[in-house]
Amino acid sequence: MNDSSRRVFLLHVAAGGPALWAASALAQPAMVSATEPTAIALGYTPDTQKVDARKFPNHRPTQSCRNCQLYAGKPADSIGNCTIFTGKMVVANGWCSAHILKS
Repeated sequence: MNDSSRRVFLLHVAAGGPALWAASALAQPAMVSATEPTAIALGYTPDTQKVDARKFPNHRPTQSCRNCQLYAGKPADSIGNCTIFTGKMVVANGWCSAHILKS
């Protein structure tokens, strides 16, 4: 490699590093799938209106991830992080049996 191509290579690396960092910072975590083992165990569903009332008799239609203490998103967000599903996003209108009403 001659000096000219080495310089060009280093300039490309230097310019590409911040771009990769910015892209990874903007990327959102994956969504929780209702078929994941933890989601199945907790009865997670992305729509609180579709919870099986026979299977979860304590569920109330007014309960959702949005008004749960474990939900880390803002109330106006349509998705957000949940401390139960580490590193994954949940639908704000979703529900699981770990729901704890925010005070």
